[in-house]
Amino acid sequence: MTKPISNFIDKYFLHFNAATLVDAANEYTNQLAKGNKMMVTLAGAMSTAEIGKILAQMIREDKIHIISCTGANLEEDVMNLVAHDHYERIPNYRDLTPEQEQQLLDRNLNRVTDTCIPEEEAFRRIQGNIEGFWKDAEAKDQRYLPHEYIYQMLLDGCLEEHYQIDPKDSWVLAAAEKNLPMVVPGWEDSTLGNIFASNCITGNLKPSTIKSGIEYMTFLADWYTAYTKDKGLGFFQIGGGIAGDFPICVVPMLEQDLERSTPLWSYFCQISDSTTSYGSYSGAVPNEKITWGKLAVDTPKYIIESDATIIAPLIFAKVLGW
Repeated sequence: MTKPISNFIDKYFLHFNAATLVDAANEYTNQLAKGNKMMVTLAGAMSTAEIGKILAQMIREDKIHIISCTGANLEEDVMNLVAHDHYERIPNYRDLTPEQEQQLLDRNLNRVTDTCIPEEEAFRRIQGNIEGFWKDAEAKDQRYLPHEYIYQMLLDGCLEEHYQIDPKDSWVLAAAEKNLPMVVPGWEDSTLGNIFASNCITGNLKPSTIKSGIEYMTFLADWYTAYTKDKGLGFFQIGGGIAGDFPICVVPMLEQDLERSTPLWSYFCQISDSTTSYGSYSGAVPNEKITWGKLAVDTPKYIIESDATIIAPLIFAKVLGW
């Protein structure tokens, strides 16, 4: 079997961040070979960067076993699935004037770096459907986590007529088909979270219809405890922020607050462009996590200081054996 990407990386990625990429990818593969599992956390705008093209394959091939992501990454993968043809790329985004930014807004285009998300086609196409699932659950006195409603909507097929990319390139659809465990901390800080809040303000829905971030943490605590009884769980972090900060804390919570003997994370890798500076948690070197009871002295630890849209696909390709 030829492995052109892996072979290229092994030949030319020999020093500095490039060498760390190789080490991190090889240890990721080693973790899986030992029977350990892996959490991947998604910050930033990785879904709008179309990480789904490779992340979905990682999910299908059981290289990822649980995901933590922002509400934006959860919904933006689905938006790309149903409105891709209406996205616009702005190569010269650094040169835009405030007036040109206003012109994009006037056209209902919301810019994420060089990519504009079409509000009408993306948000509104999903809104009418997801509101139906929220209302149906409330009518039945049922409550679900935010991603579970998304799974229900995708598996129902109500969006299929709007698909504008190959569905195999949607990581959320791949996750739904596997019922992949997920945590979405701070989901309220997302467009769908704002839409749900507006429904609560107008009295159309109750806040209790969607389970809270605390319920995500209690789920994760139970899941982590069950999964690490006879195997390890690694932590692969893309970016910083709440997508990574929230789930990594489950270990010291179990150990210190609940006083349960709990194994630490078996592997840690972060792709980061955050500066290591005073008080910056997203930019903190991995060893700092030892003092917080998250990683052990001998935990394999890697930090790759680079652009995640470049590095993550390369690592995933190597783990996939491409």
